[in-house]
Amino acid sequence: MAGNGGETTWCFSQVKGTLEDDVTEADLISCVEFNHDGELLATGDKGGRVVIFQRDPASKQCVPKKGEYNVYSTFQSHEPEFDYLKSLEIEEKINKIRWLKRKNQAHFLLSTNDKTIKLWKVSERDKRVTGYNTREEGGRPRDPARVTQLRVPTVRPADLMVEASPRRIFANAHTYHINSISLNSDQETYLSADDLRINLWHLEITDQSFNIVDIKPANMEELTEVITAAEFHPTECNLFVYSSSKGTIRLCDMRAAALCDRHAKLFEEPEDPHARSFFSEIISSISDVKLSNSGRYMMSRDYLGLKVWDLRMETKPVETYPVHEYLRSKLCSLYENDCIFDKFECCWSGDDQRLMTGSYNGFFRIFERSGGGGGGGGRRGELTLEASREAAARPRQPLRARRVATTAKRKKDEISVDCLDFNKKILHTAWHPHESVIAVAATNNLFLFQDKF
Repeated sequence: MAGNGGETTWCFSQVKGTLEDDVTEADLISCVEFNHDGELLATGDKGGRVVIFQRDPASKQCVPKKGEYNVYSTFQSHEPEFDYLKSLEIEEKINKIRWLKRKNQAHFLLSTNDKTIKLWKVSERDKRVTGYNTREEGGRPRDPARVTQLRVPTVRPADLMVEASPRRIFANAHTYHINSISLNSDQETYLSADDLRINLWHLEITDQSFNIVDIKPANMEELTEVITAAEFHPTECNLFVYSSSKGTIRLCDMRAAALCDRHAKLFEEPEDPHARSFFSEIISSISDVKLSNSGRYMMSRDYLGLKVWDLRMETKPVETYPVHEYLRSKLCSLYENDCIFDKFECCWSGDDQRLMTGSYNGFFRIFERSGGGGGGGGRRGELTLEASREAAARPRQPLRARRVATTAKRKKDEISVDCLDFNKKILHTAWHPHESVIAVAATNNLFLFQDKF
């Protein structure tokens, strides 16, 4: 990959969803997640639907491989509900999807809205049983008087059907909105987090969960922070992290106590008193935290940038990447239009060498790791790319790196910071676990890009 926005090897692969301008709120994509081998890619939307895409077998035979996916299954995961005790509507919007590691022919995933988590089984059926004694081929019961002989049912080939069925429903455990779910490395337990509490579940038990973090004060007027994201360590089943609206990340060890009210480590970067402003607390709130695949590093996303932390060093991040520093001068208008509260997610590449997160105007950023953890001296490259119809019109062509001009004078290929479209937000991104294939959600469209080489 070329560094610092030069010609890039990334190219457009596919776009899923209609490119029409009249998009309904229900069609907006709210989460994106590859499964563990990258063969499946799931999206959830604000209408409560889950769409699963499957890797095109032919695309894997090409040289180089293509990152192309076809629709595999679509199902309604959640429906809108109404809490009559609190007179509150519960949206059907899918907040998070997490895949379980595959153990048999079927696939399993967890999906959640604000209140209820569901475990789904996605399985294939390409055979049918014929020759029943007690019912007709269409399924209607037969009159026993008409059964004159016994037949042995036979299994015959049939058209492939993909079925999604709910296996478990985990409900009534969260007072506040669920913002995170994370599977443990033991593949038997998972956590769910809302604004003030984190619960630990067993996948086989739906009517009981254990409260492992509770930051709710006795007097709610004393509330100073909320939980914004939580995730299990990828290999150590006793460790998990959670981030807060005060810009801190806590690492907890479940071996220390049943209620992890005392953290094992606190990751916090001291604030520069000279840079303090009215917006400091808002922009320091962490919207997403992701542990690296190796388990040694941790990435956090706040409003203006990314930070990479070494789990062995709490005092400061080992790497810092500004995502859209040019918006610092626009914080007042971003506060007025509520954009300053947008929750951007982030993700690691499969080899932990690259980072990705979103921005505005359809832009998303890719950073190559610097010497703090990437194994090389100095920052090797950072790119601003765009998920747009223009990219879709140039398949297999290298994407043009985008640049934002922060001064009145701008070059030919730059866009002025005053011309950015803040309605085109890239909040959700995902990276294939083994290949340079990325998925970027732009409103109701899912863009797929790949490294040409």
